[in-house]
Amino acid sequence: MIPADPDHVIAAARLWLGTPYHDQASLRGTGCDCLGLARGVWREVVGPEPFPIPPYSRDWGEMGHREVLAEGARAMMIEVPPAEAGPGALVLFRMMPRAIAKHVGILTGPGRFLHAYERLGVIEQPLTQPWRRRIAFAFLFPDEV
Repeated sequence: MIPADPDHVIAAARLWLGTPYHDQASLRGTGCDCLGLARGVWREVVGPEPFPIPPYSRDWGEMGHREVLAEGARAMMIEVPPAEAGPGALVLFRMMPRAIAKHVGILTGPGRFLHAYERLGVIEQPLTQPWRRRIAFAFLFPDEV
């Protein structure tokens, strides 16, 4: 797989800025959650989604043995070590120790990322150390599937 142009990924992601938060939605300007944002950027950069996303829980502290979100990304994207992830990479956050990764964002520059956050909608903000230390996985969008 060839990675998509990071500038294209970032431009597509920034089109979602200001979209209100709405659990399990993925409609730019109307509503999305963090996964819905990633799905929308996928549609813009890569094309149609390869499979429907089943319902999922909002529990950031969910425990389990399977990293379902990471497994799904691994099947469609290019995995990179989190320390090597740069602008345009999709990052998965583990919000609580020993919990599975349940939050996603897109790196937009050195020390910045974009994500959908409850009550705030889609925002771009600094990738502070508290956010950085929660990154569990990183992936690049493919140019095509």
